[in-house]
Formats: sequence, C-alpha cells, structure tokens
Amino acid sequence: MFKALSSSTRLEILKSLLRKEMHVSAIARHMKISVPVAAKHIKILEKAGLVEKKVFGRSHVYKAKQDRFYKILDTLCETSQINLRQGTSVLDALKSTCIVNTKKINDKELLVSIDGKEGYYLYEVDGKLADTPMDHYKLRNNAELRLKKLIPITEKRIVIKLR
Repeated sequence: MFKALSSSTRLEILKSLLRKEMHVSAIARHMKISVPVAAKHIKILEKAGLVEKKVFGRSHVYKAKQDRFYKILDTLCETSQINLRQGTSVLDALKSTCIVNTKKINDKELLVSIDGKEGYYLYEVDGKLADTPMDHYKLRNNAELRLKKLIPITEKRIVIKLR
C-alpha cells in the first residue's frame, strides 16, 4: 500500500476519486496523462486495495475505498491491556495507562491531551460512541476502549474573494 501511495500521480488520482467516481478515461483527462498510464496507476491502486471498480458492460468506473484508509491507520495505533475493578470510570482507566489532561466545560470533563498530544478526543466502548462524559462512564464488563482524536483535516477549502 505504501508503494502505491509513493507516487504523486497516484495520490492525485486518489484525491479525485475521493470526490467522485470516474472512468479511467476521465481520470486520464483530468490528470492530463494517457489512458494506458492512468490504467497502470489505477491497477496499482486497486491491487493495494485503495480503489474499487464497478463494472458496467465493458466500462469500469472507479472510486476510492475511504474505509480502507481508516482501517490501515487503526492498525498502527498503540494498544494496551489493563486489569481494573468493576465500576472504574473510563477516565480512571485512561489515567492508568497514560498521562491525561482534562478541561472542565459546562460540568463535563473533556480530555484535551494524552501523553502531551493536545487535541480533543471522543471515545468508544466496544465499538459504540459513548454519550456520557469519561469521568461518569462506569465500566461494568470487560470492554475495549478506543480513543479517537479529532484531527483538523481539511475536507474542503474555499477561497473567497469579495468584489
């Protein structure tokens, strides 16, 4: 996969396919490259599992597999296993594995940094997004806790020039 992402052309193709599905000839026109070159790049991206195709007769339409990016990043996360007493809060569980800083906002204690990495975090317990503040959520059973940092990724940029 990293080899597939090592080409600036393939990265631009992926950016385009994240916005909309395209036929290989449309990709070639958009990238200002030949159809055989575009097809070669698409084949590499497809082999890496980063794009998928829909077949309509002899036509193939491609789109980026966004969830694949997220799964790959998930495999790189740090994992710990701890033993705690029943009724321990999620926040206390975090404090037993890392250095956390919190900020009180409207009677809610929000996590603002983990091990010195600033940002705001959401948490899931057993794959479900929790709607209770970390310091109030009490663990009743064995569980898998996942912290997700809210990363300021630009999804769309709009430059506005006023007349």
